[in-house]
Amino acid sequence: MAAAYLNDLEYLEDDLNGMFDFDNFEDDGFGFDMHDYLHEDLHAEIVDYFDYPDRQQNDTSATEYRNGKDMQGIPWERLNRRRDDFRTTRLNRYQNFESLSIPRDNLKKELKKVQRQNTFYDFQFNTRLAKTTIVHFQLRNLLWATSKHDVYMVYNYSIMHWSPLLQECHELLNVSGPVVPTQKSSGACNLNRVQICTMAVKDDFLAAGGFRGELICKYLNEPGAIFCTKLTEDDNAITNSVDIARSPSGAGRVICGNNDSFVRVLDTDKFSLLNRFPFPWSVNSASVSPDGKLLAVLGDSPDCMTADPQSGKVVSTLKGHLDYSFSCAWHPAGHILATGNQDTTCRLWDVRYPSESLAVLKGNMGSIRGIKFSSDGNFMAMAEAADYVHVYDTKAEYSAAQEMDLFGEISGLSFSPDCESLFVGIADRTYGSLTEFKRRHQHSYLDSYF
Repeated sequence: MAAAYLNDLEYLEDDLNGMFDFDNFEDDGFGFDMHDYLHEDLHAEIVDYFDYPDRQQNDTSATEYRNGKDMQGIPWERLNRRRDDFRTTRLNRYQNFESLSIPRDNLKKELKKVQRQNTFYDFQFNTRLAKTTIVHFQLRNLLWATSKHDVYMVYNYSIMHWSPLLQECHELLNVSGPVVPTQKSSGACNLNRVQICTMAVKDDFLAAGGFRGELICKYLNEPGAIFCTKLTEDDNAITNSVDIARSPSGAGRVICGNNDSFVRVLDTDKFSLLNRFPFPWSVNSASVSPDGKLLAVLGDSPDCMTADPQSGKVVSTLKGHLDYSFSCAWHPAGHILATGNQDTTCRLWDVRYPSESLAVLKGNMGSIRGIKFSSDGNFMAMAEAADYVHVYDTKAEYSAAQEMDLFGEISGLSFSPDCESLFVGIADRTYGSLTEFKRRHQHSYLDSYF
């Protein structure tokens, strides 16, 4: 993957230029030039809409949304562009990042026909009190929900916790200075000023990867980081992915995919390095199947692989994508793997029959950088790099979907374990927010008002 910071992001507020004074923003060290993508074809009033002391005035409830307020609180009425017009402009101007120039003329023939006018999850709430930031423009696993009341996200040099119930956000871990492990473990070392570019949270355990090859592990209910280390000293050593899994025997594992073309496996007890598997290209995503018997490995290649997580031996090669892949997810049943690629598609594979993909699902405008299945296996959520989240009904063999139309770079998405909520993070300097969608059921209830 490209060893770059945020320079390839498209920020919504850059499109809505003239509305904000970027000169007052401080450089936070994350390498983004505020004026890099300033578009000259959109003009807006300079308003004080976002200068209220109480930021909650910019939050949006389900009731306000039904009454006509924009889901993200964007004040279209104060701009001289309607939302529909701006959507057309974004679709026409957005440039998807590609690493390879493989012809894509035949891709359209493979696409699955999907009916998209469905609603599986209704808009529930949007808040700007909970924000996310993106360190590397190709890495978007920065948001996780451990319950419908607990959401964890990366914001600058902090890991934050958001409570939808209390509508409060607090800092869980700060890595802007020295990070010292609380447990003495072989291979542990002190870190400093870590730029977190990927994260995974499962149950009460959190693992985060850094831009310079770092790994940080933490128990949610304990202070500090229990373990931290540099996985590699390679100059281009980004920890591109972390996965929390269990071996077939039930032992806890942390799986790390790095830019140095290795997958590393650590245990979650003493954090010993159990295995180190080489691959022919930079590893952008590595994930263990629910039964712990297969390891999916994706990276700087159109091909994806499944491997034995104990030996690293390649089991199968999945061919079909046309660019580099950066996201994958396993269906809870264990034999369906979804892979997201910069060719703007998600491919579904039955790993028992890996010679060809089961289906090809396409985004509207950008790379597929995030994929999650609901814990009951009934839905798969697929996030493009910006603006669109697609939720597919797996029981309908992915032929029925809901399209969530937002604005901004998507930093991550996560179902709650009970499948009742779907959270989406938007990383934008002004419109950055956390959006919650609530599962629609056949029966209906009166909304609760607080």
